[in-house]
Amino acid sequence: MIDLHSHLIPAVDDGAANLDESRTALERMYAQGVRTLVTTPHLNASLTAHPERLSAELARLDRGWEELRTLAAESFPGMRVERGVELLLDDPHPVLDDPRLRLAGTRSVLVEFSFTGVPPGSERVLFEIRMAALRPIVAHPERYPNPQASLAVADLWVRSGAALQVNWGSLAGRYGELPRRIAWDLLEQGMVSYLSSDHHARGSLSAEEGRALLLARGGEEQLELLTATNPQRLLDNQPPLDVPPLQMAKKSFWGRLMGR
Repeated sequence: MIDLHSHLIPAVDDGAANLDESRTALERMYAQGVRTLVTTPHLNASLTAHPERLSAELARLDRGWEELRTLAAESFPGMRVERGVELLLDDPHPVLDDPRLRLAGTRSVLVEFSFTGVPPGSERVLFEIRMAALRPIVAHPERYPNPQASLAVADLWVRSGAALQVNWGSLAGRYGELPRRIAWDLLEQGMVSYLSSDHHARGSLSAEEGRALLLARGGEEQLELLTATNPQRLLDNQPPLDVPPLQMAKKSFWGRLMGR
């Protein structure tokens, strides 16, 4: 399994607080089948408009990355560990020339919007990134506010050339009922290209539970595409393959009655 979204570099964001937490997180991910991962500390797109500040922040990430890379090489020789960032699009015109801003130095960039609300015209920002010969991947689309519009907005993102990455934890209801329902809706529409953990080095990884839930829905083909084939294609600088829509779950009597 290949994981494209995590926060394992020690003491740089809200993920691993120290190298011991990084080690525990790597152990947890390895135990749940992850053999390749890209760790993605938070970074604000607005920093890219200020080269000196960006350089200082990347230097800080470099120092933490060297600690994590050394730990992985010494203690987890069977695991490939790469780096990128999770880019908060607080600026609609990010400059993404530095390969450290992209996933494993490829042409793909993991982006997110603020949890306070997705701005109007967000699809145009993604289209602009796409026109720069890059591939934007929107992290956890199921977790943003205004769930009633989530599918419509996600469709605009995909049409603009972006791919979608859903969190394992959402499938299991870790973030609440609405993100869970939206995550499954996106899978049923065939709109998701990647499944990843967004692991912050604490709490449950949710990969085993999410995998079991997906397989229980007959999602063997989808599981392979979302966690192996498409992530490997990303690392090879190739676009994701289409993922077939997941068969819709049968609703219970009470689910139909309540509109769920």
